[in-house]
Amino acid sequence: MTRYWLMKCEPDTYTIDDLQRDGRTSWEGVRNYQARNLMRDDMQVGDGVLFYASNADPSGVTGLATIVRAGYPEPRQARPVWHMVDIAFVERFAGTVSLETLKATRGLAKMTVTQKGSRLSVQPATKAEYDIVVRLGRKPARR
Repeated sequence: MTRYWLMKCEPDTYTIDDLQRDGRTSWEGVRNYQARNLMRDDMQVGDGVLFYASNADPSGVTGLATIVRAGYPEPRQARPVWHMVDIAFVERFAGTVSLETLKATRGLAKMTVTQKGSRLSVQPATKAEYDIVVRLGRKPARR
């Protein structure tokens, strides 16, 4: 069963352009137990990822990725507390689907990222939410 995720990263750390250049990367350094549990227990190869630029101008979804390696312990730990996944580039959107747009779009009102106080860097998304964001991301830019 394919699942869908929104994964946040700050642009000064890693961007969708970096992922496009690299092809794939490990998603490590997450230091939140709830996000760790999602990566360790729930993310599977083939799951869809909305790549979200946080603390950006504007913050929002910049493209798509896919899980290519399910959760595994980060290296260099005395005991394996923190886990990571590997993701691969799928698509870069022409523009950013901003948080403002996500909040204003019908069908996304319950999406975790649109909720007040939502700070989790790895969040589940429904197939319907994923499909709506993909449609928004592929829409030609207005002039």
